Amino acid sequence: MEPNNHENDGGECDWKPRVRMTFDTEQEAYNFYNAYGGRMGFSIRRGYVNKNKEAQITSRLFVCNKEGFRGVDKRDPLTKNPRQEVRTGCQARLIIKWDRNIHKFFVGEFVEQHNHIFVPTECTHMLPSQRKISASQATEIDLAEKSRIRLNAAFELMGNEAGGRESLGFTKVDQKNYLRMKRQNSLAYGEAGSILQYFREKTLENPSFFYSVQLDSEE
Repeated sequence: MEPNNHENDGGECDWKPRVRMTFDTEQEAYNFYNAYGGRMGFSIRRGYVNKNKEAQITSRLFVCNKEGFRGVDKRDPLTKNPRQEVRTGCQARLIIKWDRNIHKFFVGEFVEQHNHIFVPTECTHMLPSQRKISASQATEIDLAEKSRIRLNAAFELMGNEAGGRESLGFTKVDQKNYLRMKRQNSLAYGEAGSILQYFREKTLENPSFFYSVQLDSEE
């Protein structure tokens, strides 16, 4: 769905956020800001959220992925491959607020300036918030898993077919997360789902109750 008030008035870009621009949903606002980030060359993520008693979002912060600074690295200081610092304390942000009179979200604040360089256009598809697995790629991943092809081998194969791993539009971690979420969702139904629901209810009744789940090759 296209967000409202995107018409080009006074020379404003219809793809650029501006104060008082309205959206029907929080997800619509996220998608618009993310599309703007992809066009400019930066990644975004969700920040704080405020909700009322009815669990309706009243305000939401979206930030540049380089906002803040990384916490203390608790890994072995002698590690051979320390994680690269990627955050720069960037203050770029978009804040949306709920207007109960018109039942829409509106942009309450938009900070455009970044304190870092943008990613080149040819690389924006690999930014964290831009990466995604298409329906056809998901089918290939599913088929590879059913054929017992190892994750690394499947990723390399798909990368070769796409003309290089950088052309896939997702990473090996995204592939692994996709499969994990798929397995978790499959457990929500049938006999296994009933057992898990029982365990969750027991946890609510008794906070000291503990359970863990391990999947076999048949999930």
